[in-house]
Amino acid sequence: MKILVIGGSGMIGGDAAIHLAALGHEVTIGSRKPPLAATPMARMPFLAGDYIAGGYGREELAGFDAMVFAAGQDTRHVGKDDDAAAYWERTNAELVPQLFERARDAGVGCAINIGSFYPQAAPHLLEGNAYIRSRKASDERVRALARPGFRVISLNPPYMLGAVPGLDPRGFEKVAAYADGKFPDIPVYAPPGGVNFMSIRSLAEATAGAIERGQSGKAYLVGDENLSFRDYFQLYFRAFGKDVEVPVIDKPHPLIGSFAGHGGEIYFDPDPTEAALLGYRRNDIATAVGEIVALYRSRG
Repeated sequence: MKILVIGGSGMIGGDAAIHLAALGHEVTIGSRKPPLAATPMARMPFLAGDYIAGGYGREELAGFDAMVFAAGQDTRHVGKDDDAAAYWERTNAELVPQLFERARDAGVGCAINIGSFYPQAAPHLLEGNAYIRSRKASDERVRALARPGFRVISLNPPYMLGAVPGLDPRGFEKVAAYADGKFPDIPVYAPPGGVNFMSIRSLAEATAGAIERGQSGKAYLVGDENLSFRDYFQLYFRAFGKDVEVPVIDKPHPLIGSFAGHGGEIYFDPDPTEAALLGYRRNDIATAVGEIVALYRSRG
């Protein structure tokens, strides 16, 4: 199957591309810039484009059997002079469905939207959070485009973590450095609260399962382990072989947080029938943290 992964130069899209290619699919990376040369994605065909600027027209999308969209906008992408609510409404709620419309009109048979767990797992946060509302609107408007011959499926994952060879592990590297003692000004502690975590490997498997077996028009809430932030930090110390008990202190921590707010918890159990249908592994968080620490160590 010929599959275009938009956002395939990044962590989530890149790992999905690697997994899909390993399954024998012909994968093309879609991104504004080519993947870093040190990553496995650099060996795949590349299609330059920016969906926010109207990239990926019908002619470019024609010929692909499936499209995976893993380039949704979040807090990292908002400029300091931008109106955040207006930015997310435009980039997530308006432009993502327009991209899926072009894919439909180009004859793409299946389109997977990688969204966010917040609207499904924590709907009480919708009223006060423009970002979460934009993700919900994007999800619903994309799935509304489904029709015979055009399967549309949303995968809505929680707090994601993992490591792609050759790719900067983002904030995870800071947590690894923290456990390695490289932030002496930050005492060892964790804030109260926690979330559901999922590895990029599990999500890549769910993506392949959605392409093969997912129900068109459905939004799947996917995830893996419910962990307190204390237990999450603890995994990093253990990956370094340190027998450290991380205390919980009732104050924010500069290296972690969520839209649930200080002390908030967003826990859920994925539907076991849906998890089996999509075919993704569970209990993968400790392994993912070990891979992050290994990549951190390899970078000196």
